[in-house]
Amino acid sequence: MHKTRLDSLDIFRGWAILFMIIYHFGYDLNLFGYISVNPNNNIWWIIPRYIIISIFLLSMGMSLKLAHKDSINWKKVAKRTAILSVVSIIITISTYISFPSSWVYFGIIHFILISSLVGLIFIAYPRLSIFAIAFISIGSTLGWLKLHYIYVFLKAPLHLPRYTQDFVPFFPWFGVVLLGIVIVSYGWHEKLFTNRLLDISRYGRGVLAFMGRNALVIYLVHLPIIFGVFMLSR
Repeated sequence: MHKTRLDSLDIFRGWAILFMIIYHFGYDLNLFGYISVNPNNNIWWIIPRYIIISIFLLSMGMSLKLAHKDSINWKKVAKRTAILSVVSIIITISTYISFPSSWVYFGIIHFILISSLVGLIFIAYPRLSIFAIAFISIGSTLGWLKLHYIYVFLKAPLHLPRYTQDFVPFFPWFGVVLLGIVIVSYGWHEKLFTNRLLDISRYGRGVLAFMGRNALVIYLVHLPIIFGVFMLSR
């Protein structure tokens, strides 16, 4: 896949980063009392969050397939796993310190860590991925494909909070990762990346692409910056 296409994938992910920054700014506005809203029950907060997560996980599935298109590069897998593991631990510890009653034990980064490993099973099997997507969709809709029992089992020994600042359940969201794998497997990403919204020449000569390429760093940096600004403004 040539460079323009990779830039387009970065732009796609960059949109998620941009929307995420805006979302977290609004979240902290609410946290520090400048506005009053329940983000868990307000549809205008729920829908943007779902869109952001969907873009992240779609791009992750596509990247996973592109990175291991011919065969699984275990060196890349090991490096990515190590980085995501460290970041996940940092997020868990930092949120435990900042929000002891609602710390993050399985947020978006934890999810990406686990799903990027499980996703390797499906890379060479797009038809199996389609079947799994259908299975996950039906099971999640009917309510019998849940992993709540794991939470119940681990709640006491790990002192898991009843409410957490960020939680991304493995089902149904793993289905979105699989969809990204399927999209690249059948070449559908070619049409997606020729969409005018992903035309790199139209958006500041690659600002969104830069954000997409550095998504993990921006994710880690923007949270304490926004939070710190609000703390200083009190």
